[in-house]
Amino acid sequence: MTGWLGRGDVRFFDRGARLYDALMWPPTTDWAVEAFAFADRPIERVLDLAGGTGRVADALAEEYDPLVADFSGPMLARAAARGLATVRADAGCLPLADDAVDAAVIVDAYHHLPERQSALAEAARVVAPGGVVVIRDFDPATVPGRGIAVFEALFGMDSQFVTADAASQELTRAGLQSRVLDRGTVYTAVGKVPGEPVGDGRAAE
Repeated sequence: MTGWLGRGDVRFFDRGARLYDALMWPPTTDWAVEAFAFADRPIERVLDLAGGTGRVADALAEEYDPLVADFSGPMLARAAARGLATVRADAGCLPLADDAVDAAVIVDAYHHLPERQSALAEAARVVAPGGVVVIRDFDPATVPGRGIAVFEALFGMDSQFVTADAASQELTRAGLQSRVLDRGTVYTAVGKVPGEPVGDGRAAE
């Protein structure tokens, strides 16, 4: 197993799961419209990768069929309590079949993945041809982004923030057609899985 999060990150989320939702701001999903429009297939099943307590998946559930994947058991238990489908798994070894979902999103969590390229390779594997992998994260090139990076370091996290352009380049290295959709303190980068859409295989192993 490649390891889902840095050691400090796992401890933080395991201990803080009960308070996490109360301390976080409400999630937005307006970014999903443009990101999913980049796909060449209809988006129905969405993998919320490193989805924690399911805050984002719960918001997406109004229009999509989400599945939350995370390594922290306590965080994932909160997602299950919301009535969301969940799977506890390592980012580099997802227990899903090839082409199992139409899109994978990594929201406010990409900086927690110590082996990002392994995670993106797995995301690309489980997303069907024509689907998309979406990264939405804080940009350390901005003043607020740098502040968040310092804050997480003070709490003992092993966060590794990357800029919008770097995230897009990492999607490209994973074999995806990528672009940056928006920039700022929070950016959105999206990569399209190559190939012609065929069928809708979505079975979990």
